[in-house]
Amino acid sequence: MTPRFATDVVTFYHPEFWGLDSADALRDWAHDNPKAFWVRVMDALAEAGVTGIELTFAPGGIDSALRAFDSAASFRRELAARGLSVVSAFIADADAADWRLGDNLPAIVADAERRAAFLTEAGAEILVTGLPMRTTFGTRPPFFVDAAYMTRMADIAHAVGEAVSRHGVKLALHTESHSTLWYERDIDLFMALTDPRYVWLCPDSCHIALGGGDPVAVARRHAPRIALAHWKDAVGPIDVHLTVDDTIFARQQPYMTALGTGVVDWHGWADAMSRTPGAGTVLIELDEAADPVAALRAGTEVALRAGKQVSLRAGTETANASWE
Repeated sequence: MTPRFATDVVTFYHPEFWGLDSADALRDWAHDNPKAFWVRVMDALAEAGVTGIELTFAPGGIDSALRAFDSAASFRRELAARGLSVVSAFIADADAADWRLGDNLPAIVADAERRAAFLTEAGAEILVTGLPMRTTFGTRPPFFVDAAYMTRMADIAHAVGEAVSRHGVKLALHTESHSTLWYERDIDLFMALTDPRYVWLCPDSCHIALGGGDPVAVARRHAPRIALAHWKDAVGPIDVHLTVDDTIFARQQPYMTALGTGVVDWHGWADAMSRTPGAGTVLIELDEAADPVAALRAGTEVALRAGKQVSLRAGTETANASWE
C-alpha cells in the first residue's frame, strides 16, 4: 500500500497562484475571504492527487479554518467531501506562545491544548512545533545552545507533550534552519533529554542538510520517534552566517530547491522513513510554489521512485510501508 501524500499549506502561498502581486496582498485577501481561500486550496490538492494537509501560519492556520467553516468538524466534512484530510498542524503563528524564556508555561500549554482539541475534532493527531531561533552569530552577549538551555526546552516539551497526549495528539518537534533544533548535535541532545512517550520528532530533510547535517543519518538514529517528516530538498549547506531576524525565512529560500534537484539522498531518506511510526504519510513541503499542482505532482513522482526502490530492494517484510 502506497503511503498517503500530504503537503503544508505554505505550498500555496505564492501570490502568483492567486493572481496577486505580493505576499501582503494574499494575506489580506485570504483574511477577508477565508472560505474562498480554503476552497481553492482544497481543489488544488484534489487536482494534484495529494490527500493530506498540514495547517500552518496565516493565512492557512487553524483560526482561518474556523472562520471559514465555523468548527473543526465542519472543516473535516468539507475536506472529506473531496477525499482530503488534516494530517497535522504546525505552531508557527506570530502570536503563538513563545518558548524562549520559559516563564509562561501555563500560556504555552493552554495554547497547545487549544490546537490539540481542534486537531482531534478535525481527525488528526500530530501537533508540530519548533524550538526558538538562534541569535545571529557574533551577537553580544552570546546565546549558547547548551545543556542548561536544552534542559529547559525539554521541560517545556514534556509539559506540552503530556497535555496534548490527553487529547490523543502527539507533539513532534521540527528541525528548522537557524533554530536551536537545527544541527545534528542539537537534535541528538534534545531527543536524549526528552521522554519518547511524550515527545516526538518531525525531521525536515532540507533544513538538516542546510545545517551541514545528514538527514538520512538523523532519520535512522531517531526512527522510532519520527511521527511525521517534511520531505524537502536543499542545494547544499548554508555556508555563511545569515542574520537571524524577521527576514531569515525569506533569506533561506535560495538554499531550497525542488525534490530531486538537490543534495538529499531520497532513496536513503525513503528507506529510513519506511521504518518509522510516521511511515504512512509522505509530507512534501514546497514553500510558495507558483504552480503548486505541477510542483506537487513532480514531488510525489520523486518520492514514489525512491519508495519503490526501497520496496524492491528491501521487501515489504522489513518495512512498515510498501510502495507497490
